[in-house]
Amino acid sequence: MPGYIYLICYAIIINLMAAISTVVDKHRAARHRWRIPESRLLFFAALGGSPAMLFTMLLIRHKTRHAKFMIGIPVILLAQCVVLYFGLQLFQ
Repeated sequence: MPGYIYLICYAIIINLMAAISTVVDKHRAARHRWRIPESRLLFFAALGGSPAMLFTMLLIRHKTRHAKFMIGIPVILLAQCVVLYFGLQLFQ
């Protein structure tokens, strides 16, 4: 069971990074300042931050008009859930 602690810590950290990046990008957009590239936001989602990013996007209404995000993030999340499910099946 101790090996799962690293996975849980990683998930917490990457989800925090994804949520914070989304909030910072929204804040900068409102002030017409330099923005976080969309590729970086999607990269954080692909690394495992998709749950927090999707929740944050909907909560603060950021990137909700962009199909790349409103379709892409849920697809990434679904793919990650499938990989996690089958990955856990291998260790049982």
